Amino acid sequence: MAHSLPPRARVSTRQSSVAGLVALAVVLGGAVSTATAQQAGSSGSGDPDGAGGPQGTQWGLGIGVIAKQDAYKGIKRETEAVPLLRFENEYVEFGGLGLEVKLPSLQLGEGSRIKFGIVGEAELSGYKAKDAPILAGMAERKSMLWVGAKAKWENEFVDISAELAADASGNSKGRKFSLGVEKEWHLGDRAMITPYVAARWLDKKYVDYYYGVKAAEATAGRAAYVGKGGVNVDIGLRAMYRFDKHHSMLLDVGMTRLGKPIKASPLVGRTSTSQVILGYMYSF
Repeated sequence: MAHSLPPRARVSTRQSSVAGLVALAVVLGGAVSTATAQQAGSSGSGDPDGAGGPQGTQWGLGIGVIAKQDAYKGIKRETEAVPLLRFENEYVEFGGLGLEVKLPSLQLGEGSRIKFGIVGEAELSGYKAKDAPILAGMAERKSMLWVGAKAKWENEFVDISAELAADASGNSKGRKFSLGVEKEWHLGDRAMITPYVAARWLDKKYVDYYYGVKAAEATAGRAAYVGKGGVNVDIGLRAMYRFDKHHSMLLDVGMTRLGKPIKASPLVGRTSTSQVILGYMYSF
């Protein structure tokens, strides 16, 4: 079955290349881990109890390119190359700035189980006043750290995941809940495509912190705005090709339909954002 993987890794164009590493390592690392586990299963190795759990330690290095269009007015599409790093064993998984502590899974029958985990992930969102004209005079919005729990039901039809997390950094003090669905199709032994869709609820504290405008920040061209909770919808497609047990390539194309409270912000000039990821990884 599929490796536990967020439906989409979110990266702000206001982030450094380290932030790009987060998205690429999570997305590419997850796909590579899936193929590795499947290859182990086809060769007779892998989890002795048949649950498909990881054996030993997997890690890899690589490079990727990410192109992202952010929502703030006046910000153009940015493209950058970033390094990749991932690590996984039976107990933990690390990719970029994301860490998951794996908990015991619940086997529901052949080909069906629910996986649980405790997760932590840095979201390097935010901005400085110099990043765009619309942000001039705004106070800096800082990055944050999500900490929470996740569950993923893997079955023969689709994989359904849910995650609840809160900002442990205290910057936004926000919370989020996400629910996603994805389905893998294998094209022979080397290629795989995965369409996905997810809904992410972001509470009013998160929306107000990143998209709100305080009374002291209001100008003639930028009205004061208090953010409210809303739902973003992610949709996209991942494609992965594994040349051999060491070399893998992945393409991820996706878009996010912004919730009404975010679109209503005077800082925002788009109804959606888009992201393209192309990566290569060498697995040891």
